[in-house]
Amino acid sequence: MRIGFLFNHDQIHQVAHSLPIAIALAKSGFPGEILVATTNDRLAAEVRRLAGECLSSRIQHVQLALSSRSGTIARLLGNILPAAKLLAYRDNLDFFRTLDMLVVAEKTSLLLKSRYGLTNLFMVHTRHGAGDRAIGFDEASAGFDHILCSGDKVRRRLISEAQVDPEKISIVGYPKFDMLRHGARTRRAGAERPVILYNPHCSPHLSSWYRHGREVLEHFRHADSHELIFAPHVMLFERPFVVAIDKLSVQRPGTIDDRYLHGGNIQIDLGSRSSTDMSYTMAADMYLGDASSQVYEFLMHPRPCIFLNSHGIAWRGNPNFAHWQAGEVISSPTELDNALDRAGEMHQSYYRAVQEKLFADSFDLDGRPSSERAAEVITALGDRLRPARRPLAVVRAA
Repeated sequence: MRIGFLFNHDQIHQVAHSLPIAIALAKSGFPGEILVATTNDRLAAEVRRLAGECLSSRIQHVQLALSSRSGTIARLLGNILPAAKLLAYRDNLDFFRTLDMLVVAEKTSLLLKSRYGLTNLFMVHTRHGAGDRAIGFDEASAGFDHILCSGDKVRRRLISEAQVDPEKISIVGYPKFDMLRHGARTRRAGAERPVILYNPHCSPHLSSWYRHGREVLEHFRHADSHELIFAPHVMLFERPFVVAIDKLSVQRPGTIDDRYLHGGNIQIDLGSRSSTDMSYTMAADMYLGDASSQVYEFLMHPRPCIFLNSHGIAWRGNPNFAHWQAGEVISSPTELDNALDRAGEMHQSYYRAVQEKLFADSFDLDGRPSSERAAEVITALGDRLRPARRPLAVVRAA
């Protein structure tokens, strides 16, 4: 049995959602081959950091590359489209053909089946996040042979909205939580004032950044009673333009004025490791956001939340915005002062209980490491496949 774990993205935010499963599989004594494939140096470095000694002992690291022609195309289109990510599949078909199973955290990899004919490759989707966005439950999900999900909420929506066969879904918890050294909050060192995390999404039709983000920064520049961590979705400023495919839209995130970069009570992080490893969601006292699934990671420890409805969305009763039940929803930064003043009291009197319910529905945590639960499912799936022995293509190990 030859199992591959693929990381094919511009940023590192998906690595912690499935790499822990590869590590748990290796530590379990899995008798087959475990390969972790990356498509750029940024991903390779994060895999090496998280996997540690497992990478040299039980896990083989494979660095996939683009052809010279694809590299040229990626450089020409990369400022607008994820061309390198899409071209990586075609240019590495020889590698993918050697696998019995491929474990991925995103959906573009389904091109291997739909476009390149690898219909016998058993593909497992780990997802990345436990959020509510509609794109997480579209019909593409049904293209996977098996899905590992975090909890009952995700399973229900996959069945009802994506028409996924219930037999193809396993609830395993949230492997990313296994990467935390401890589950306790990590209060920001030296913070004397309440710390607010502003975490807007990147999608133009959902994010509060394009319409209201600079107003939020300006508000906190003058509100020295709070400290602000501005840590948006890591893809918001990755390219000059942001393109959303679930509801076709294009926006330019622009730049951030120097007066915010040097604000005494504002910290700005547009994509470091701390933006992906839960450092900020564990450190903040309050969450301010819109559509990011990171709010569910924040709810590991219930705290006040405020949501900015910059697009006038009719969100009540809409499952794509179920997380907006976790705090007050405002329509403009002009409402921030009053919302901040009452956030603590409203959290204790009402929202805390709602948050606990939302968290329990989103994450099935039974005390065992989620990555071990997921590794057991993958081992069982591998036993069912019983692949015929075949010659393996030569791949270049990193």
